[in-house]
Amino acid sequence: MKINNKHILIAIFGLSVSLSFLSCEDEYLDQEQNYLIDSENYFNSEDDYYLALVGAYDLLQATYVNNLLGEIASDNTFCGGESATDVIGFQQIDDMTHTPVNSNLRDVWNWMFAGIKRVNYFLEFQDKTNFPGRESMVAEVRFLRAYFHFELVKWFGGIPIKEYENALLGQGKRFSPGDETLVPRYSVDEVYALIETDLIHAVNNLEYSAPQIGRVTKGAAQALLGKAYLYQDKFNEAANVLENLINNGPYQLSANYAEIFENQGENGVGSVFEVQYTDGEGAGFGCLQCSEGNVAVGFMGIRNHTGPVYDSGYSFNVPVQEAYEAYSPGDLRRDVAILDIVAWASSTGAGYVEGYEHTGYYNRKYLPRKGDQNIGDQNLTNPNNYRSIRYADVLLMAAEALNRGGIDDIRAQEYLNLVRERAFGNSNNNITLSGSSLTDAIYEERRLELMGEGHRFFDLVRTGRASDAIDGFISGKHDVFPIPFEEIQFSAGNWNQNPNY
Repeated sequence: MKINNKHILIAIFGLSVSLSFLSCEDEYLDQEQNYLIDSENYFNSEDDYYLALVGAYDLLQATYVNNLLGEIASDNTFCGGESATDVIGFQQIDDMTHTPVNSNLRDVWNWMFAGIKRVNYFLEFQDKTNFPGRESMVAEVRFLRAYFHFELVKWFGGIPIKEYENALLGQGKRFSPGDETLVPRYSVDEVYALIETDLIHAVNNLEYSAPQIGRVTKGAAQALLGKAYLYQDKFNEAANVLENLINNGPYQLSANYAEIFENQGENGVGSVFEVQYTDGEGAGFGCLQCSEGNVAVGFMGIRNHTGPVYDSGYSFNVPVQEAYEAYSPGDLRRDVAILDIVAWASSTGAGYVEGYEHTGYYNRKYLPRKGDQNIGDQNLTNPNNYRSIRYADVLLMAAEALNRGGIDDIRAQEYLNLVRERAFGNSNNNITLSGSSLTDAIYEERRLELMGEGHRFFDLVRTGRASDAIDGFISGKHDVFPIPFEEIQFSAGNWNQNPNY
């Protein structure tokens, strides 16, 4: 939630341990031992539950690295940065040379499990105190558990889940030291079964409106459930839930695509779920996930930029020429999604320095903008929200499910063309294809509409196209990422490494 969470750390900092391995948040444990609490004197009031809820939301901000790497791993961008050794873990993922020893993949694992630990803390004591609205809070927390699990299963395949059968019943249990040698890795299908169960509960217990901006709604739960079905090729189920959302939800395409990614476009009519960021709390490289700002934005900024509109940054995640040229003439999205830095400098007199793997392009959607009142390092505290699920994505997922499931190509065309009509400002470029040709058109539209938003790599993998699109990608290996070396080592043989790593 877009509020100052500093005071909430007193309530929830002890929840951030990932399994038995500590992340940078342990610095809080070292500094704040006097504030540690336990369930015996907590969860006694609505305020206690609310603070724990905010603590669960807070780890969404750490997903900045997932979204950044979802582009870097794809064919949309090069890693960039200052040099070939600048954030070596990013460079390896870009080149498909990553191994189990990769600190950035370890971050994804640790931070998502930190989120799971926070939601399971809430769920362990969900019935301790009753108050009006408690069931809605539980539903929000179960959405968040599904969100973190969905990220993990996308990245790593099967994962450990404590007391799996009870989790299916809506319970939660935190990991404790030693569990890594006892709790099994559950299969991808089993992880998705839990995701589905949590999201169905959220759908049935939430409303389309939320008590605060940024909190989970029924629509967000429907959209993520449809996405989870789509990732499993459950096309009928995906079509049903996504069309229910389209027909009954309050969302619509924002009239102006160019405004979506500006500050005034946050949480707009086309936003189904956004990760909320602020410029209120700074961070440092020793604890990037501690930032209340969107760290990825500074990483993607123009190197040594001087000029209007944009702040400078570290020049990571630079779009390639082929991505820029993928847009057809008249497609209004190209210059919103991708900044041509040469043309920009020529027209404004702006200055910049070419970084490593310079392409001449930047991910404009998430470039840092001037005027943000950043506290601390401006590159680590940008307030730009991450548009996690947009209504355009919902329309394209529904189109894909209807088409690939052999359900209704006419309705699939309708949803696809709603997105295209906004992109071109008219219906002259509408699609009338069917069958596999329509499938290809939907795939391409997802790339163009969602360029720079972190979805491309996983779209390529789940549809079996990654080896043809991504240099160095090996099917049967790179479909998932390796479990961090430390996790395998300390599991003492309980968890096997992913194949071919």
